[in-house]
Amino acid sequence: MSTATFRFYAELNDFLSSSERGVDFEHVFSGRPSVKDMIESFGVPHSEVDLVLINGESVDFTAPVRDGSRVSVFPVFESIDIAPIARVRPEPLREPRFVLDVHLGRLAAYLRMAGFDVSWRNDRGDEELARISRSEGRILLTRDRDLLKRSAVTHGYWMRQTQPRQQLIEVLHRFDLLRSISPFTRCLRCNDLLRATDKLHVESKLPPRVRERQTEFKTCPSCNRIYWKGSHHERMKELISELREGASAAKSVIGSRGGE
Repeated sequence: MSTATFRFYAELNDFLSSSERGVDFEHVFSGRPSVKDMIESFGVPHSEVDLVLINGESVDFTAPVRDGSRVSVFPVFESIDIAPIARVRPEPLREPRFVLDVHLGRLAAYLRMAGFDVSWRNDRGDEELARISRSEGRILLTRDRDLLKRSAVTHGYWMRQTQPRQQLIEVLHRFDLLRSISPFTRCLRCNDLLRATDKLHVESKLPPRVRERQTEFKTCPSCNRIYWKGSHHERMKELISELREGASAAKSVIGSRGGE
């Protein structure tokens, strides 16, 4: 039997037992497993890992763990470019695009409302989600840890929060997106970018009160849905303002979870 010492950092500790969080711990194993297999044996999806050091040297996921190895495992770095030393996966995504599992429909709507590119449908299976994530270069958001362990998934994140508003705050912080919010630029239904439209082109489709009171309109080129600055627009503006404030306040809280 062999023994290796592991240390997981920052939010990766969320996946570990309480006795393993934020500390060095020893793990007994047999054979010469890859570091990817070892990491996932602790319940940590490889798609949440951005840097692995064995005895201080950056390695890829295929590197074997040997007797006496010291393994340090780090999550995705958003504010530091570690591309020159990272070995575990392709270049990080600098302009995040997302694909969400079937259970995150409300979060998908919130992210689209904030202007982010989100692929979501309520009938996609795990295999299709993993394929879309890889082929379209999208970050897979899910509450299913096993889905993130699929080899096809290179960029993914396990949502810690369960309430949609808190999930949005979590995503805004985790991927440093506060300054990238561009509200009311995407269709909430199909994700396409909205286009400014002359009132004359949509007037016949408007409710009488809207036709009388509103002057500015946008339409979705895919589904032809019409948007205007009604009461829903004001409510969404208030929500986005709250989310910006909430995400700033939550930054230190979420960022400090799980120890070092």
